[in-house]
Amino acid sequence: MLDFIVKRVVQVVIVVFLALTVVFFLIRLSGDPTTLFLPPDAPKEQIEEYRELLGFNRPLYVQYAEFMKGAVHGDFGESLRSGEDALGLVMARMPATFQLAISALALSLIIAIPLGVLSAYKRNTLFDKASVGITVIGQAIPNFWFGLILIFIFAAQLKLFPSSGGGSVKHMVLPVITLALYSVSRFVRFTRSAMLDVLSKDYIRTTKAAGTPTSTLIMKYALKNSLIPIITLIALDLGVLLGGAVITEAVFSWPGVGRLLQQSLMNRDFPIVLAGVFIIAIIYAVINFITDILYAYVNPQIRVK
Repeated sequence: MLDFIVKRVVQVVIVVFLALTVVFFLIRLSGDPTTLFLPPDAPKEQIEEYRELLGFNRPLYVQYAEFMKGAVHGDFGESLRSGEDALGLVMARMPATFQLAISALALSLIIAIPLGVLSAYKRNTLFDKASVGITVIGQAIPNFWFGLILIFIFAAQLKLFPSSGGGSVKHMVLPVITLALYSVSRFVRFTRSAMLDVLSKDYIRTTKAAGTPTSTLIMKYALKNSLIPIITLIALDLGVLLGGAVITEAVFSWPGVGRLLQQSLMNRDFPIVLAGVFIIAIIYAVINFITDILYAYVNPQIRVK
């Protein structure tokens, strides 16, 4: 078991390292950030002096080495715009992002699991076909487009909810629904598939033939034995929701990490972007790590993989 844990820890480190490396070089393609902090008519000497002050006049490989050296110690530098600690700014926004992601996950489960169970039990009926069709559409609709539709209908036309900002439950409604759309579709299809697999087992047929009430058959035997893969998906989906929150927060101006990253990308505030990617990558990798460990504990055969 110890060897398995060590192997997974190494994988977590590699994933985070690769994520930071790729993003470090990709954001450099957006251009020189010094041009955004100086007047358009700034003399060349002033531009070069400012680039030297920020360290952007050094070769890219030197900048990368310095960045990685600091990142190992949790130092991502200071925001180019505000001068504040980049990692501190990201961490201050994390509670709002977690609030959004966890709320979306809870809403997804409340809606999706009952629908998935009913869809499996009523297999090949009109309800099942309609449910599957809706989930396909839900997975195909881009989150940002769905969010804009919700804003147009419920904020601009009906004026039931605010279109942007945070601070109250009303502000959460539209972004949570937007973020939950894809997860609901995934969970419905996954729950339906897991339930169909269990319902086809011999012991379910035997239990049903013995006259067990339908509700008991579904809840006690079928759903209970379908929960292991569903729980795995729940753990992984939290990481997906945290990543997807970047776009949703930008659409609704939600004061989370996603909104901060979107603004930082526009401003070419590299330290904040890299600190944000680091935190998201760590969370996603740790969630996967914990899921792997729990799976290995339940099923020792997984440890040899």
